[in-house]
Amino acid sequence: MTHASLLRPLATALVASSLALAGLSAQAQPKAPHHGGPAMMAPGGLFGGHMDHLLDAVNATDAQRSQIEAIFKAARQDLAGQRDAGMKLHQQMATLYTATNIDAAAIEAVRVQMSALHETASKRLSQASIDAARVLTPEQRTKIADLMKKRQARMAQRKAG
Repeated sequence: MTHASLLRPLATALVASSLALAGLSAQAQPKAPHHGGPAMMAPGGLFGGHMDHLLDAVNATDAQRSQIEAIFKAARQDLAGQRDAGMKLHQQMATLYTATNIDAAAIEAVRVQMSALHETASKRLSQASIDAARVLTPEQRTKIADLMKKRQARMAQRKAG
C-alpha cells in the first residue's frame, strides 16, 4: 500500500468536511468520514475531477477556481517529499513483519514514525481545505454541504444493499 493510497480517503474527507463545515453549522449535522475516492493527485485534476464538479455545482468563479487550484497545488508540492519517506517506512514495516524474529519494539517505532508522517499530511491538507473554504462564500459552502450530505446518503444506501 502506498503513502498516496493511505492519503486518498483522508484527503477526500478533509476537503469535504472543511468545505462543508460552515454550511453544516446551520444544519447541525455531523459529518460521517468518507472511505474511498480518488487520490488528490489523480488524473483529471484535483481529486480526479470531483473538485471541478463541486465548483461547477456552486457556480464558482474563475478567480475562485484559480485560487483553490493554487491552494491544493501548493499542498501537493509540500507533501510530495513525504511520499518517499512513507514508502520507505512501509518497506521497513514489511521487512520487520517478515523477519524470523518479530521485534515488537522496532515495529512500534516504525508505526510511530508512520503516524507522525500521516499527522503532518493531515495538518497540511486540513490547512489547504480551510484556505479553500475561505475562498468560497457561505452560500457556496452550504450548497457543497448539501451535495456531500446527499452523496453520503447514496453511499449508505448502496452499502445497505
